[in-house]
Amino acid sequence: MKNKSTLLPAILMVALFITPCMHNGLRAQNGFNIPFSQFGIGQNDMPFNMPAFMGMGGITYTRSAYNSINPFNPASYAAVQPESFVFDLGLNIQTCVLRQDANKLSDADGNLAYIMVAFPITKWWKTSAGLLPYSTVNYESIHTADNPELQSSAKTNYAGHGGVSQFYWGNAFNITNRLSVGFNLNYLYGTITRAISYSFPGNDTTYFINSRSQKNTYVNNLLIDLGLQYRQPLGEQYSLLVGVTCSVPRNMKLKDQSLVYTYHNNGTEEHLLDTIFPLPNVPSTYHSNLTQPFAIGGGLALERNERWQVAVDGYYAPYSGLRYEENPDYNLFGSSILCYAPNYRVALGFEWKGIADATNYLQRIGISVGCFHNHGRLSIQGDNGIRSLNETGAGMGFQLPVRKGRSILFLSLGYSSYGNASILRRDVFTFGLSVSSCESWFVKRRYN
Repeated sequence: MKNKSTLLPAILMVALFITPCMHNGLRAQNGFNIPFSQFGIGQNDMPFNMPAFMGMGGITYTRSAYNSINPFNPASYAAVQPESFVFDLGLNIQTCVLRQDANKLSDADGNLAYIMVAFPITKWWKTSAGLLPYSTVNYESIHTADNPELQSSAKTNYAGHGGVSQFYWGNAFNITNRLSVGFNLNYLYGTITRAISYSFPGNDTTYFINSRSQKNTYVNNLLIDLGLQYRQPLGEQYSLLVGVTCSVPRNMKLKDQSLVYTYHNNGTEEHLLDTIFPLPNVPSTYHSNLTQPFAIGGGLALERNERWQVAVDGYYAPYSGLRYEENPDYNLFGSSILCYAPNYRVALGFEWKGIADATNYLQRIGISVGCFHNHGRLSIQGDNGIRSLNETGAGMGFQLPVRKGRSILFLSLGYSSYGNASILRRDVFTFGLSVSSCESWFVKRRYN
């Protein structure tokens, strides 16, 4: 977050590839340069970044299966069969293109999408646990300005890294053979580091002193999600599926640590000169606010003989993600241009589930397609008022059964576009791979 008196932060981010990268080529870094991750607690791409959901355009609320796990509606765990154990692992490979007018920068990265398990406690009580990335912070931009009066140039570097991970423990309960309910306890944890550095390359440090303002934010918070799923038969061949989820609102505290210091760079490494902050009346650690709003999602799906399904999802929240508010008494980077405007998402998907008992393997393969639109993904305050940056995407998936269909290999392809080229647009092409293994556990074998 930066002072409004400087250039628009979203535009400053593109200085990374408008200046040095256009001349020196792409710089290697740990993960994408994600300019929008400078806001709040970072960039959250779920559920579209998860292979099993990407293939159907992010459809989540009505999905459930005995051999895969859906953490976005905790009621779905009720589909896990007795005496079975489900293990789900997903991987992503992504290519990202950042565009601002005629300038662009490409990058590639791979990461672990999630790891989850699910198993029954009783016939009516099922449980699941997993680890997945909640948000990512990884950005860097460089802005260089000449000062004729001082006969020098000043370089401003905006950088951030870190992120938040989510460990969840969920439980689902079969109320009837058609209705299930559930809840997730989500523990968020992680560290986010943001810094602004001012340096004077090529100048005498006797008169020009480099300085850096840095803040570490520590996330350790607990959130709760609730879910419901209902199946209504429509004759002998069709079923109507209904899914509803909601997030329980919470006001939380985050711990922040700030530091301002001067340093000298000899060209290869930095040497700390002096620490000028915290000041006597400013604590070394303090708290900022994090708010989970009440958010609701729902979906409808029409299924025929467990052969195919068409589904639609809708989601609404007062704003996207978690609301992060810095402590106004110890605001290190000035006022923020981030606005919290209403956020909604719609998704439409179709899935051909294949013929499970077919002798021809090709007939057993499932195919899915889908698309989504996320309105108000991010809203920023500019000179011409509030600008909402939206996201649109589409995906396609292939469900490859193994071991007589109890385990599944998912392959997915996805594309999403976020923002606009007049400020900054982020196009992402994603290849996803996930393995969902369903094994028979808790069974006492008998021998004759």
